[in-house]
Amino acid sequence: MTYQSYKARLPGLLVVALLTGTSYSIMTLPWLTKIGMNPLVIAIILGIIMGNIIHLPASLTSGIQFAAKQLLRTAIVLYGFRVSLQEIAAVGLHALLLDTAVVVFTLYLGYQVGKRLLKLDSDLALLISAGAAICGAAAVLAVEDVIKSEPYKATIAIGTVVLFGTLSMFLYPAMQHAGLFGFTDAQFGVFAGASVHEVAQALVAGTNISPEIGKTAVVVKMIRVLLLVPVLLILSTWNAAKAPQSGRKKKIMIPWFAVGFLLVIIFHSLHIVPQVMVADINKIDIILLSMAMGAIGLETKFSKIKKVGWKPLYLAVILFIWLMCFATLLVRMT
Repeated sequence: MTYQSYKARLPGLLVVALLTGTSYSIMTLPWLTKIGMNPLVIAIILGIIMGNIIHLPASLTSGIQFAAKQLLRTAIVLYGFRVSLQEIAAVGLHALLLDTAVVVFTLYLGYQVGKRLLKLDSDLALLISAGAAICGAAAVLAVEDVIKSEPYKATIAIGTVVLFGTLSMFLYPAMQHAGLFGFTDAQFGVFAGASVHEVAQALVAGTNISPEIGKTAVVVKMIRVLLLVPVLLILSTWNAAKAPQSGRKKKIMIPWFAVGFLLVIIFHSLHIVPQVMVADINKIDIILLSMAMGAIGLETKFSKIKKVGWKPLYLAVILFIWLMCFATLLVRMT
């Protein structure tokens, strides 16, 4: 990378960094902390507001796009420090099978319902389904990078994740306390990990029952995060197969960040890196993800979101109900 390219990206990166710093400042508000809001959500909201109110000069484009792509990929790789093979083994094979069923069937159902029944754009249907099926905003961003969709579609998908993930974070513990699920505490931990959209939301939902159940929910949830790797590889193959190329064999682009994510999980499982350093890496990772979210927000225009209408919300509602019912059935079966 030349000095000139660094220089061209600097103004846009500074704007994104300022936006991210502002989101962290807003996060210090007690009521936001209490509801489990994270800086990623604040960053994309601020980005959308700023991108639609202020006319951003072309000189910022290079840096904003760098944050939305390269910084995002780096953040996905570092996300692997949140998972270890030992934690996955601790919850057993049944949790892996349960999560695999949740991811596979939710992706398939969401895509088919979104595209065929609701007549949504195929990329948007896939992004919403990936956010619900795998790991919320991180999955949406990773899938968006593989299928090369327009930024506003990722913003819509992330919005559905935030809305219904937050709802499940409060609703599920309330239903468990009321005896509506009929789960044991341990079963509820598995259920929360298999059905709640974001990692942080699964933690809050489980911890509402007890700290131990919160840990179970996170581990089960992280197995869903791990399943992001094969999903990205399959999507890359599928994307190459449907892309028109002038008579030549279609090239499969393996997303390097998905492979990097898997390698980091394996490396993290060796316990070479001290836990204090892992905690610092996770903090840096959240900052990078927040910068990517802010950059995507800056590239999102209200006019494009308005054209889509209410259909993404309908799909998100269907997937919310599906996840709750399907995860309940699977937990009872296992």
